[in-house]
Amino acid sequence: MTQPDAAPTPYDEGMLDVGDGNQVYWQVRGTPGGKPAVVVHGGPGGGFARGGYRGFDRAGYQLVLFDQRGCGDSIPNASDPATDMKSNTTRHLIADMERLREHLGIDRWLLYGYSWGTALSLAYAEQHPERVSEIILAAIFCCRRGDIDWMYRDARRFYPEAWERFLAGAGTSRDGDILGAYARLMEDPDLAVREKAADDWCAWEDMLLSHEPQGKSAVMSGLPLPERLSFVRICVHYFSHGAFLEDGALIRDAGRLAGIPGVLVHGRMDLNGSVEAVWELSRAWPGAELLIAEDAGHLDSETKVRYIREAVSRFASRQQMT
Repeated sequence: MTQPDAAPTPYDEGMLDVGDGNQVYWQVRGTPGGKPAVVVHGGPGGGFARGGYRGFDRAGYQLVLFDQRGCGDSIPNASDPATDMKSNTTRHLIADMERLREHLGIDRWLLYGYSWGTALSLAYAEQHPERVSEIILAAIFCCRRGDIDWMYRDARRFYPEAWERFLAGAGTSRDGDILGAYARLMEDPDLAVREKAADDWCAWEDMLLSHEPQGKSAVMSGLPLPERLSFVRICVHYFSHGAFLEDGALIRDAGRLAGIPGVLVHGRMDLNGSVEAVWELSRAWPGAELLIAEDAGHLDSETKVRYIREAVSRFASRQQMT
């Protein structure tokens, strides 16, 4: 297996006041003065991993990482039921990214998004294309209503027994609002109720990853309790509201990315996001390159990692256009 990248110490970090009582944790590592790139993490609510990032650390990039609202080291944390979620939407996260870019004095940056981070990267780039030099997306999730329904309802055709447990955890009927039910459970003042809901949710997420060649047990369930609580609370908040996006908007508006080089890396066996949706995205985005890893699902394989690193290396030497 490919060895993970080294994780150098950040040379700059801080907390950025983004309003609404929120402060976003950020750090910069890699090469001071190098080509700017920002990592847009998954989840939503996953926080950025403290490991390395697919060759960025060694390719001469000024690499920016940040924890989106409510997770990681950003405050307040969504694991606290007192944390108000009304000011945690896709629109707010886009504004946070812009505020961070301006705070760091960056004119344009490369976006690297993974999973939910691909949807947020697309939403940001379609709103601020002039601020984006290139885009690399992996394990892509287009956040259409059908994509969300697939993950939390229709994928039951592969794991019906696990989905029945997921449904039971929601306490609703088969045709009921499962996501809304979990969202209400994650707002319950009783910690035991929230913990059980988070465990039931994470068990289903883990099941969707279990079939993959690189599948691991308890990917989500193994997180420490505060991280599970914030992850699930943010996930259900977003997905019960259609990710706060107009249905199909990310693919519909991909034409706004014309002129921005992009690489789309996706696993053929990804149950979290369909190859069909990524294909449609590639067709709507002039100049985007689609690379499908036949040996991968949502998690990384050696092929996926190689595709990402090749794009990172190729874009490192590309001059910023004005």
